[in-house]
Amino acid sequence: MTTTDTTTGVAPSPYRVTPARVLRSEWHKLWTLRTTWITLLTASVLVLAIGITMGTTYDGDDADIDTVVFVLFGTQLSQICLAVLGILVTAGEYATGMIRASLTAVPRRVPVLWSKAAVFAGVVFVLCLVTNVVTFLVAQIWLGGTDKELALTDSGVFGALAGSAAALTLLSLIALGLGALLRSVPGGIGAFVGSVLILPEVLTTLPLDAVDTAVKYFPAQAASALGSVTHVDNAVSPGTGLLSLTLWAAAVLAAAALLLRRRDV
Repeated sequence: MTTTDTTTGVAPSPYRVTPARVLRSEWHKLWTLRTTWITLLTASVLVLAIGITMGTTYDGDDADIDTVVFVLFGTQLSQICLAVLGILVTAGEYATGMIRASLTAVPRRVPVLWSKAAVFAGVVFVLCLVTNVVTFLVAQIWLGGTDKELALTDSGVFGALAGSAAALTLLSLIALGLGALLRSVPGGIGAFVGSVLILPEVLTTLPLDAVDTAVKYFPAQAASALGSVTHVDNAVSPGTGLLSLTLWAAAVLAAAALLLRRRDV
């Protein structure tokens, strides 16, 4: 039996827009794209393959490099894959025109962006954490008996693996936010590479101590502090790095949300 709203005389719709339903919608949209599977698989395989290569070819020449950093060297490449996927999650909908259907179904608009970010962050973090742990354990097959032998239960090891996963996730969220801001896949990729990867390196060439200090809090530099068992030289502490990355991601997503509310589709 269908009830009727006594104030309006209209039966309430059984298809109300709720946060759970928006999340579920974004989950289905993410996984129905072939690009998602290909990109996530590529990012994971790169880390594992390079980790195995580093383990099998280790001859003691890189003894000064942190073991987790050494094993997870492939994350520098997977970071690009995940950033591109993050941009496609938002800017890709503008390219295909699907964003019109999404915003028509969710007139308030902003929940669409938050749901995309939440679903994407959850998927990326779980994938990166599992990949990091598996890569570390597999690489230790060849690193056992060397100066880079470590166990997953050793102090700081799992924290560094999880920190690396968190750093990759937050960097990917920054890319997702840039895609939403610029509404262009090439523009988003260019903005991410230029502002996150290239700009800090250019700024470090300036002979100013204040600039060197500020650069430590930039996304890529803050991320480097999270994936190491030992303290990284010329880097902030892991806690400060995590806070800096979180604030960067939040700022970009907040700017994207503000423009999403103000601009036409």
